Parts: sequence; structure tokens; C-alpha cells
Amino acid sequence: MHTSRRLSALLVATLFLSFSPLQLGATDKWIEVRSPNIRVLTDGSAGSARGVAREFEQMRAVFAVEFPKYRLQSGAPLLIIAPRDEAGLKLIAPWFWQHPGIKPAGFFSNGWERKYAVLRLDSDEASVSPRGNHEPVVYHEYVHALLHANLRQLPMWLDEGLAEFYGNTRFEQAKIYIGAPNPRLAVLRKHTDFPIAELIAFDPGSNIFRDDFKTEIFYAESWALVHYLMFGQGMDGGKKLNHYTRLIQQGASSSDAFRQAIGNPYDIQKGLDLYIHQVAFPVAIMNNPPQIDEKNLSERSLSDAETAAELGAFQLWMHEMNDARPTIERALKEDPRLALAHEDMAFLYFADGKDKEASAEFAQALELDPTRYLSLFFATMLSPQAQCETSDDQKVFRDAMVQVTKINPQFAPAYVQLAKLDVRQGDLGAALGASRTAENLEPSRAGYYLLSGRLLLLLGNGAEAADAANFVAQRWHGPDRDEALSLWNAVPTDQRPSSPPAAVLVDGKDPDAEIGQVLVAEGVVQSASCGDQKAKQSFTLVLDQNGHSLTFQGSGKFRSGFSDTFWWGADHYSSCHHVQGTHAVVRYKPSTNTGFSGDIVELEFRDDLPAPPQKAVPAAIDRASEKK
Repeated sequence: MHTSRRLSALLVATLFLSFSPLQLGATDKWIEVRSPNIRVLTDGSAGSARGVAREFEQMRAVFAVEFPKYRLQSGAPLLIIAPRDEAGLKLIAPWFWQHPGIKPAGFFSNGWERKYAVLRLDSDEASVSPRGNHEPVVYHEYVHALLHANLRQLPMWLDEGLAEFYGNTRFEQAKIYIGAPNPRLAVLRKHTDFPIAELIAFDPGSNIFRDDFKTEIFYAESWALVHYLMFGQGMDGGKKLNHYTRLIQQGASSSDAFRQAIGNPYDIQKGLDLYIHQVAFPVAIMNNPPQIDEKNLSERSLSDAETAAELGAFQLWMHEMNDARPTIERALKEDPRLALAHEDMAFLYFADGKDKEASAEFAQALELDPTRYLSLFFATMLSPQAQCETSDDQKVFRDAMVQVTKINPQFAPAYVQLAKLDVRQGDLGAALGASRTAENLEPSRAGYYLLSGRLLLLLGNGAEAADAANFVAQRWHGPDRDEALSLWNAVPTDQRPSSPPAAVLVDGKDPDAEIGQVLVAEGVVQSASCGDQKAKQSFTLVLDQNGHSLTFQGSGKFRSGFSDTFWWGADHYSSCHHVQGTHAVVRYKPSTNTGFSGDIVELEFRDDLPAPPQKAVPAAIDRASEKK
């Protein structure tokens, strides 16, 4: 379950720039450069694009050596967009120039279905880093993407410390320098840092992140601690840090794991303080892998239609619909037989809730290019076969999902849908296997663990179901934790520990406590409407609660979340569309307006499992339900 504010992981490296109005001319031509694992699109020189591809290949090579068991590909392919200068970046991301002030030099969008790294080819001269390669923020976020594709959940200090450590890698034509000093070190040497015992306990909700300077110190010290644990005396060349990480993945707390694997934080603090103030820092040097040779990279010119379709898709995944629409329309006008342009248009329709039109465009994209797995997935989920219960329809549905996994074996949502189909067909063991596959492919999605937990409960294994609920409840708060507690409460009391999971504390407080001091309604969504934004009409939700209709309004900002297992996923979430018929939990304050039951404080959409055939439910579970 992801909250709406987490739809896109976007971090921006910034420059203070000024621009004159941009005019797009007919001579703006883009090219594509391909390496074995990377695509780069640019309106700059082929040589510069080759250098970008080489650097990203070098970063992958670092991870291949440092973490040999890691998957370096995810279900969301990475596309690098490298405009030649500030004017080119303004062309593809004009929303940054709608307001005065700070403008981007590079950023990374970590979507569920597509990942984008955007960097200006001329940004070296004004880079926030003194090193000679492209914006460190882009590599920082790329490292996050690699880590999150392989690990469950990391303490924030380690997540950011590793991203700073590897994101600051220096690349040369023949050499790779790992562990180069971080520019933040100068800040750390001048100002008091956090005691390690505090540092390792911080999470994204901690108060320090409301202060820019304290945030800077946190990032600097996280980098320094990782660097010390990699190269410092007595740290076994990073073996202690690896042991710590393994303990975290096994469920240990950050504090307990640190003491067990590394030592007493107060003792480590002494070594870290000395390490920070040493004159020189060690680095690891790797030779550039022989297969990464810029001369061997392919290049081709993109047609105007291809350029518009690729950039329109980027704008679409950045949720900048007003910019995406004319770009995609231009692509279709230039080439009506371009599959990507039809897929782009389908997602525009889908975002508007026009599912019939979206289905037609997905079908057209598939006809033109049968390898477009997103079109196949969405076309299938929008088809009648997704809801029908006949064996023929289920076979069509299964064949489509299996084909999606053949085209992209790492696309986890297809395995989630196969798990649900297995439940409908009564094969709970196969459903759990598919769910575990999804877990392994996307270990940072809380909802996939809860899906496995619900399946374990159906299989009569309440103890493991409780473990899954406890794992999520102790690491996430908000809607994720709520859904975990719902699973916990569904486990028979004799199959779970006597005490429920402890609250996730942020700065010593339960961040959900305030949310809990309101009324709660639960039921099935009859309708949801976002109204007219221009007319400043509020969000309206009608809920069916045991045959009674309750109407709620969201007149201001409210927290919303949804199960990770919803088929439309985080990239396409909207509280306005595709939620009718879903299970919803509304926390609200009673309304003074007699036309409404209340004002929404928090809204959660939950993805319930389909009911398995009676014969598939273990007898013990069946008898328990009869007693109730």
C-alpha cells in the first residue's frame, strides 16, 4: 500500500538559471544510443550520449562486483534522457519553469513501471559536485533503485549512506574509483554530527528532515559511517556492514543489528570521529570492464514521431498530463502506426477514466507491436475476462498474464494477478508461489508481503500469516500498517503472539495517533468524484456500509493510500477513477454540512482477495468461520 504522496520518487539536483522563452524548431533532432543494458536519448552529440551510457554501465558493473547476487534489472526499464542544455531540458520538462527560482540540472523518477534518469549534458560546469562526471543526484537515486530491487527495507541511514557512497563513484575511461570523498564532508568537519545511536534510528518522518541544515548533516554522516564501515580499521573490509544488512533483512531492529554485527555505537563513534578528520580517504579502484567500450555502442536517429512518443511517455509518467497530451497527439499525427504513441494515448484515456477508449488504444498498440507487455497487461485487466468466472475466460486471462511474464519476467504485478486467479481456481499453493515471486521481484512493496500473509491464512498457517503482518506493521506506518493490523486481527488468537505489533514511532511518537482520534467507516465504494477543480468543488465519496449509503467530502488535503496489489499500481493511482466497487476505510470528522456524513481525514482503498472455492479452504478454517 502506497500513500499518494509517494507516487513518484523524485530528487532534483538544482541550479539557479534564467531562461528566455523556448521555441521548438524543426531542427531539434534526437538520437538513441544503446549499450548492452542502457538506452540514452539525446538532442546533443552522440559522443556525449555514449559517455552517459558508459558511466551507467560502469555503475552497474560496480554493483555486479560488489553485490554479485543482486538483480541489476527490475520490472521497470530505465530510460536516460539527456538534453544537450538548459533549453533542451526546458523543452521536455517545462513545468519546472512555471515558477521562478531553482531549476533542475538532473533528476531521477523511480516509477513502478518505468524509471527515468534525466540529466543535462552541459551540467558538469555547474554541477553541485566538483567531480568530473554527471550529476551525483542521478547516480544517488539510481543506486536507490538497485538497492530497493533487492532488499526488503533498509534503515534510512544505510539506504541514504549507500546511495551517497556509491552515487559519488568517479568514472574515467578505463578506471572506476569507488569511495571518493563526498563534497558534504566539509560540512561534517565543521559542525557537530548526530551520535550514531540516534543516526541509525532516524526514519523519513523524523523531525530533523524539516530542517535543511540537519538534513545535510544526516546525509553527510550517513555517507561517512558507510565509508568508515567499508574502509575503516577493524571493520573487516565491509564484512561487518554486510552482516548488519543481513540481520536487518532477517527482521532485526537497526539498533540490535548494529550492536550484534558492528559493535557498541558509542565505541564506534570514537573511531568514526577520528576517521572523519583524517587528511586522506581510501578508495577502491576497479578497471573498466572490457565489454564497456563506447566504440561498440549502437546509435540511430529517431523520427519526429518516435521522439514525441518517448518524451510524451516521460511526461505522462511524471504525471504532467497537460504537457503530455499535445506531445502524444503530435506523435500520433506524425505516425499513426507507432505502437508507443498508441500506448501513451491509452494511458491518457485511462487517467481520465475513459476505459473504453483506453482499451481500444491498448489493443491497437498490441496489434502494431505484440511485445508491448504494459499494453497487454492493461488491455487484459480492462477486458471482461478479468472479472468472469468461466473456465474459458480464466484460461484467456491466464494465458495473457503468462505472456506478460514471458515478455518481461520481472514484472511483478502479473504474478500478483496470477496469484489471485489461482485463488479463484482453488489452487492456494500455486497462489502462494506466485505471490512469493512478486515479493522477491519487488521486496520493498509492503502489500506483497501482506498478500502472502493472507494466502498463508487461507492455507491454515496463521502463525506465518501473523509473522507477515508483524513484519509490515513494525516497518511501515499509515495505510500499510493499518492493512497489516487488519491481517493480524484476522489470525486466530491461538496462532499469533499475545501482543499486537508495536507502533512505528517517529521521534518517539506514534504518527498515526492523531489519525486514530476520529470516526471510522468501512464499506464498498459506490462512487468517487473529484469534481471540477476550476470550480473548486471538493472530492466526494459514497460508501455502501451494510446497505446504508454514507457520503463523505474531501474539502482539503487528506492522506490517502491503497493496496500495492491493486492492478493499476502506484503509477496510475487516482482516487477519482477505478476505485468503484473496492473496499474502502474512511477516517473522518463529522461534517457540519447535513448533506455529508463527514470530512475525510484519511482514505484507504484495500484490495480484497477473491473468494476461493469452498473445497479449497482448509477444513479447520472453514469450521472456524461456521462458529462465527
